[in-house]
Amino acid sequence: MDVLGGFWTSVLAFLLVLTVLVFVHELGHYLVARRNGVRIEVFSIGFGPELFGFTDRVGTRWKISALPLGGYVKMFGDADPASTPGAHLSAMTEEERAVSFHHKSLGQRAAVVAAGPIANFIFSITVLSVLFATAGQSFTPADVGGVQPGSAAERAGLKPGDLIRAIDGTEIQRFEEIRSIVSIKPGETLRMDVERDGKMIALDATPDAREIVDRMGNSHRVGQLGITRGGADMKRHDPATAVWQATREIYGMISGTFTALGQMIEGSRGTEELGGPLRIAQMSGEVAQSGWYPLVWFMAFLSVNLGLINLFPVPMLDGGHLLFYAIEGALGRPLGARAQEYGFRIGLALVLTLMVFATWNDLVQLRVVDFFRGLVS
Repeated sequence: MDVLGGFWTSVLAFLLVLTVLVFVHELGHYLVARRNGVRIEVFSIGFGPELFGFTDRVGTRWKISALPLGGYVKMFGDADPASTPGAHLSAMTEEERAVSFHHKSLGQRAAVVAAGPIANFIFSITVLSVLFATAGQSFTPADVGGVQPGSAAERAGLKPGDLIRAIDGTEIQRFEEIRSIVSIKPGETLRMDVERDGKMIALDATPDAREIVDRMGNSHRVGQLGITRGGADMKRHDPATAVWQATREIYGMISGTFTALGQMIEGSRGTEELGGPLRIAQMSGEVAQSGWYPLVWFMAFLSVNLGLINLFPVPMLDGGHLLFYAIEGALGRPLGARAQEYGFRIGLALVLTLMVFATWNDLVQLRVVDFFRGLVS
């Protein structure tokens, strides 16, 4: 029963989180498109056959579809949910051109496409702002309480009572920010600006690399300084400060994501950390069981990553469309239909390859592969 309960908790939490984030993303496209006079034919959460829905007074079909792994807004003039230009564009009447997405100006089309990822970032900042203003933010002063013998901190010369002001030029306000930066940079030398006895000094610290296993059994290589601090404090902020702290938090998430991707490309971080829908579902269930605060935080984190992924310059994604528009702006004309078609095919292949790779990582991390190996061995 516990196993089944955990399974359904994961499924329901995953569907809740994904539905909210996809709705926010697509709503960004929808609102800016409507603002620019584009007719919206379909607003779908999920892909595939429609489960249920309704048509509003302006003719937009709002629906929930069978495969809940994304969503789309189909605008007038689109041949498919990926916003591929339809073959009938040249035969449109003036009235139809006026509400067709593909007949809007370059700036209007770029604004509509960029609105989805931007909506995800705005959502994350808004959610964290409300969280910090009501429940509070984990806000522990960035001073050193203790230094572990033989640790990276001791080798760097850190002492109890030191106040860490910046790491590699990034301002530090909370002890939690030290942990976030250090954990993703094992073995990398960090320049630390430290206040000691009222004076500023600069120290170089190289975090030790440690292999840790999280609650879900996933192994991670992280950096550790070897400093300690007392228990975390929760601090409520006024609205303006809450927005500022939320923005700093989002910036830290984005910076950390790019750092991790760069490490994967150069080979210093394993690609097995890339997770797909199965691992997101598992994490959603684990976080949901921890309470509403971690779940809201997790949702904000995923929203940031959804916005970032969609900005990658890969056809099929929003970033791919923006890349085409940048080329159109440089050339003074759109790319040819064949070039766009090949671009979308390549983009589809890349997206599917990444999904298969991430899902394989999920199956390995969740021990599903070992299970089937055991059956045939």
